[in-house]
Amino acid sequence: MNRIIRSHHRARAALVAAVSRRIDGPRDRGDVPGWVLITIMTAGLVTALWAIAGPQLGELFSDAISDVKGP
Repeated sequence: MNRIIRSHHRARAALVAAVSRRIDGPRDRGDVPGWVLITIMTAGLVTALWAIAGPQLGELFSDAISDVKGP
């Protein structure tokens, strides 16, 4: 019976140690190069769209502002 109790205590101690290593160990911080790539690609897309549609958007905004009538 004592062997079973000691075996149970060893198994429990091993489980607690494994869980504490997992909790206290280094955390996964994510895919940093992936986020950098997404940010750079988004900035590139915004710049490209702005270069292509900038004048039309500026004209659209000017027309909308000029159509607003105040009291």
